[in-house]
Amino acid sequence: VNPAFFKSHCRTRKGAVKLRALDYAEKQGYIRGVVKEILHDPGRGAPIAKIQFNNAYRYKKDNELMLCTEGMYTGQFVYCGKKATLTVGNVLPLKALPEGTIVCNIEAKTGDRGAFARTSGTFAVLVSHDEDKGTTRLRLPSGGKKTVPSTARAQIGVVAGGGRTDKPLLKAGRAYHKYAVKRNCWPKIRGVAKNPVEHPHGGGNHQHIGMPSTVAKDRPSGRKVGLIGARRTGRLRGVKKVGQDKD
Repeated sequence: VNPAFFKSHCRTRKGAVKLRALDYAEKQGYIRGVVKEILHDPGRGAPIAKIQFNNAYRYKKDNELMLCTEGMYTGQFVYCGKKATLTVGNVLPLKALPEGTIVCNIEAKTGDRGAFARTSGTFAVLVSHDEDKGTTRLRLPSGGKKTVPSTARAQIGVVAGGGRTDKPLLKAGRAYHKYAVKRNCWPKIRGVAKNPVEHPHGGGNHQHIGMPSTVAKDRPSGRKVGLIGARRTGRLRGVKKVGQDKD
């Protein structure tokens, strides 16, 4: 694809939302920050918090953009580090948290500054610690289980902005503005509604696919449309097996 075609929608964005870079203060004790303001980030369902920390090495302040957890307010003190208390909004390593804690913005690897449960209203549950291996098991918002290092950090609480999808968009104009600020992915035209030059499912005297809708994972891009690498197709019949039941 010619790179000239792609244009990221970033003019109104506030910046990358991450935990603090892992430093000596967080590894050994804690560091205190204050929530300066709570911002709306266009293209993101969840509000974000601008948190100010004192720089440990120079006379200056460091501003960090973090996810806003439910119950966060301006002027609130946020503590990050191994010795921080178990309070909503604080950032702690997973090994310092008891089982059953509700967390968000969790690191997949120590120091990556947040990977899981970052969308509005989401959270993960800390299921168990494995002291011997130094790992922690999480239940993610999808219902799946994930094992991460116990040294990985997480914010405590639920991401703010929950219930966003309860209200219907109702009209095309709202969907247009919702996606205009995210990326060019709306409206989506079905493949069967196109011409043969534009899509493998296009053409024909009736709108029909005319080939299996499943397609192998190793097909070339352009042909790789439909149900990619499907293990099964059709609707789910019978009892729904959720990820949390299997364990």
